[in-house]
Amino acid sequence: MTYPVLIIGGGLAGLTTGIELSRAGIRVLLIERKNYPHHKVCGEYISNEVRPYLKKLGLDPTLLGAAEINSFRFTSPRGHILDSPLTLGGFGLSRYLFDDQLYQLAKASGVEFLLNTSVSEVHWNEDHFTVQTAAGDEYKAEVVMGAYGKRARLDRELHRDFMQQTSPYMGVKYHIQYDFPKDTIALHNFRNGYCGISAIEDDKYCMCYLTERSNVKMYGSIPEMERQVLAQNPHIYTILKEAKFLYDSPEVINEISFAPKKAVVNHILMSGDAAGLITPLCGNGMAMAIHGGWIAAQEIIEYYKKHRNRKRLEDGYTRRWNEQFSTRLWVGRNVQRMFGNETLSEFALHFFGLLPPLLRLVIRNTHGKPFITS
Repeated sequence: MTYPVLIIGGGLAGLTTGIELSRAGIRVLLIERKNYPHHKVCGEYISNEVRPYLKKLGLDPTLLGAAEINSFRFTSPRGHILDSPLTLGGFGLSRYLFDDQLYQLAKASGVEFLLNTSVSEVHWNEDHFTVQTAAGDEYKAEVVMGAYGKRARLDRELHRDFMQQTSPYMGVKYHIQYDFPKDTIALHNFRNGYCGISAIEDDKYCMCYLTERSNVKMYGSIPEMERQVLAQNPHIYTILKEAKFLYDSPEVINEISFAPKKAVVNHILMSGDAAGLITPLCGNGMAMAIHGGWIAAQEIIEYYKKHRNRKRLEDGYTRRWNEQFSTRLWVGRNVQRMFGNETLSEFALHFFGLLPPLLRLVIRNTHGKPFITS
């Protein structure tokens, strides 16, 4: 079967693009390796930059019970605290709920889905793609978008540069119940990592941290590593001691890469984490994925409705993606160097404490401006 557009991955970027294209009258097949709803390793904080757009799309975070977040807390491994307002602010909403709501919108908009299905290969030949699933089925498409997350087998098949090197990082996520201000997102540093805490819907909190896999190897298990490493920060110690953990076991993802990625690979438009949308300060990957999905949709709509020129499609998407995100990612990668390093994070806390406007400037540079479409 042949489709104008095939999207690999049904996260925020893929769903956003699918909704926009279907509403523009373009037939879309979206292939997702899981069913909805499902949990994902994610900080679950969304910058208000996408709030006006989401409401126009038909999804109001307030009606879903999202937590309103307008303060930022930074703690060093020794427990020192630095607080700052979040001028733009954001909201907390679990991926379990958020992705499922966008999925329902996408279905209602006419997106066709193939769920519980993994893509194993994508071949480009004579101006069209052949997409093969792990089950051996084949689909053809004129345009393919990759929105399948941080790291996938498909990246290796595409010989992407960042797959040539192993990454030491792993991400771990829990949902917890805990006594903490709902309007605050906290970033707690510990040796070789950092842990974010923020409220989501239903009086729950997302606890998501990044660490090095060597820590788990050293202590034999995630719980023991948490006791021996994370708990050295007194704020994390209190969470581990007092919080009610709502998962039997955490969500885990390995080999998270912070290496720069390309927005177009082998003629595939990459979006979301597949294009490099990871930044450590205040967890703006979710907002960036939504915005990036919208950008991809606009370029594809232009391709079909006006010029139908692949080079202009790929160049236009790359240019708009870089204009919107390259500076933010550069800031995020450089700020991240302060996190997980005991000496640097202590220095950063005291430095930004003496110069609060500078901290607010860094935060602004990891948030975009609110956008809404005409």
